[in-house]
Amino acid sequence: METADGPWAWLVLVAVMVTQGLILGFPSCIGVYYTDIQSSFQASNAETSWLPSIIMAVLHTGGPLCSILVERFGCRVTVMIGGILCGVGLVTSSFSQTIVQLYLSAGLTAGLGFCFGFQASVTVLGYYFIRHRTLANSLAATGVSIGMALWPLAAQYLLEPLGWRGSFLLFGAVLLNCCVCGAIIRPVKAPKLSPEQEQLAPEIPNGTPHREEDMEQGEGLYRYMAFDLLLRHRRYQIFTIGLTWMSLGFILPLFYLVPYSTSNGMDEEKAALLLVIIGIINIFARPVAGVVSIQKVFNGRLMYLFSISVILNGLSNLICPLSVSFPILLIYCILYSITMSFIGSLVFQLLMDAVGMKRFPGAFGLFTIIESSTLLAGPPLAGLLVDLTDQYGLVFYAVCLVVSSSGLFMGVTSFVIDRKEDKDRRDGH
Repeated sequence: METADGPWAWLVLVAVMVTQGLILGFPSCIGVYYTDIQSSFQASNAETSWLPSIIMAVLHTGGPLCSILVERFGCRVTVMIGGILCGVGLVTSSFSQTIVQLYLSAGLTAGLGFCFGFQASVTVLGYYFIRHRTLANSLAATGVSIGMALWPLAAQYLLEPLGWRGSFLLFGAVLLNCCVCGAIIRPVKAPKLSPEQEQLAPEIPNGTPHREEDMEQGEGLYRYMAFDLLLRHRRYQIFTIGLTWMSLGFILPLFYLVPYSTSNGMDEEKAALLLVIIGIINIFARPVAGVVSIQKVFNGRLMYLFSISVILNGLSNLICPLSVSFPILLIYCILYSITMSFIGSLVFQLLMDAVGMKRFPGAFGLFTIIESSTLLAGPPLAGLLVDLTDQYGLVFYAVCLVVSSSGLFMGVTSFVIDRKEDKDRRDGH
């Protein structure tokens, strides 16, 4: 077995970066194939939008099942199972004759593979890294950025010669490389934590102890679906509600930026380049976000940095409908991707800090299954809005309202709780 923070941990980090780049980078290229898939099945915007919606929803809904697999077989086997499902799902989707078959193959099967690969790789970082956990999460998120830059570029290059069917067939083979990454993730020994490191894995959220007998009596619920945290842990409640609301609109620009641009006369290659730019900026911005987040000024204040990033990300969507010119959309992409980098770098660190690593798998599983409800609803609602109004620009106004309001909610409620806890400490409670 390997040890936490040892030399092998950094090789595992590389494997996680590749896995997350392959898995979370793929959905960003669906916008490139959006029109081609729509034409292939003669589908409406709402029907076509169900594909990315199902992929993202299953990616999150499978959290509890992924937690069970991680508990029984470990992160290594779970990531490899995910790689196999990704490959099989995309290969079979290339032969789909109806859009419903595409939902089942690319949406359900590949989506479940994305879930296993992504969530198991996120979880393993928490065990491999103690001292450098924030930095490791930020660097792992850089893999997502690289994927977001390369997937749309590859999709645009393959669109004309192969179409979406040939591309999906090839992508299925590429995603089998997740199995190779999974093989690198060896089991890790449980570390002996110092008092300072114990603070990174608190077991008593908000002063409510979880007795060992409670854990045994409710093993399935507590370990895989942390309902007790949702009922009693205030910061987990805020985080879950805020992120669930944010997810209704946060990912929509990745799906609708290309159709919005091309429907207003922009060349397809230029439109796809915008997604590539978002990914490239993320490559450099996510490590910067990680370095910024570990500064002393943000000790105990990461939620405020996160909330401000969410608010600014939402407000950046007001730029997009102003003009379809490439310079204006370039400014939008820069602002959107920088704030997106901070969100991606901090989201898992905040959850780990809030509940501790022993409760993280269950808290993560429940959080993702709740979040999946809005991830599933967002793209079809946006597609319906476009079908009714024939205006893609309205999608970006809706994204602005949803995302910025979620950031405001998380920031304000966290401030109220901090003030109350400070007052209780001063009063000696």
